[in-house]
Amino acid sequence: MKIELWADIVCPYCGLMDNRLRLALDRFEHADDVQVIHRSIQLHPDLPREGVTQRRLFQMAGMPTATGEKLLTSIEATAHAEGLSPYHALERTLGPTDHAHELLAHATAQGRGNEVWTAMFRAHFGQARKLWTLDEVLDFAEEVGLDRGEAAQALRERRYRAQVEADQREAERLGARGAPFLVIDGAYAVPGALDTDRLLAAMTRAWRESHPAPRPLPVIADAEGLCGPDGCAVPQRPAR
Repeated sequence: MKIELWADIVCPYCGLMDNRLRLALDRFEHADDVQVIHRSIQLHPDLPREGVTQRRLFQMAGMPTATGEKLLTSIEATAHAEGLSPYHALERTLGPTDHAHELLAHATAQGRGNEVWTAMFRAHFGQARKLWTLDEVLDFAEEVGLDRGEAAQALRERRYRAQVEADQREAERLGARGAPFLVIDGAYAVPGALDTDRLLAAMTRAWRESHPAPRPLPVIADAEGLCGPDGCAVPQRPAR
């Protein structure tokens, strides 16, 4: 089974969903047969490269600061309850994530995509890290064990730009109106952040529908010599 998770690293619900997906897989009996693929969606591509505070973003979006603060502190409390602590959804800076997503695509090409996605969520929400400039992203790359020179070349060449943009278009084609957006086997969409139990239930339902249990063949005629509760009777043959 394939699970695709579209996310942006500045999205606090995306960080929760990344964690919940791992927790659900820990409880999913077919986890060894699941392929998880992270895909890119950018929520604020037009923010200045130096970044803006979360409260400034509230103003830019026309949201009352008190409303935004209440929402994000609630998300922080949920994250703490689920083992993500600290989780800086409010006291942080946000910026454009194009360089970050291209680095994540590079990490995926190195076979380390899921691991580095999770590490980047923890860097941003756990440490309130800024990851908007090339230097900030490359510092992170080096910290997680990626070759800095190779990563720098990939980002300066914009090697993964088309891939990141294609991810965004595909999400929109599938009906995403925001993030997170999860797709199971290309057939079931999960918009938003489900809790772990509901996510596990969605995975289980998708698995059962794509892997139906074998059914006994219908009987169209009775035959002699079938087994009974006391054993199997062999039809008697006439004496010769």
